[in-house]
Amino acid sequence: MAVKIRLKRMGAKKNPFYRLVVADSRAPRDGRFIEEIGFYNPVASPIEIKIDEEKALDWMLKGAKPSDTVRNLFSNAGLMEKLHNAKLQK
Repeated sequence: MAVKIRLKRMGAKKNPFYRLVVADSRAPRDGRFIEEIGFYNPVASPIEIKIDEEKALDWMLKGAKPSDTVRNLFSNAGLMEKLHNAKLQK
């Protein structure tokens, strides 16, 4: 089972809102997920993003792979650097 951290689309037509979820890679985009770890609202001004960093780091250390978009969000939040430092400390 491959575990991914990806966006689950919510919100209305032309008004997207996303939840950051940990899911099995075989599950549908908006389907079953294991755990919700944050949200992302690209329409808000300024853009809203909330990430539970502790849970995200924990899942990535266990082997969960972030999608490309989620990786960019994590990089902008400084989370990929924290992951790198955590791996060096082990």
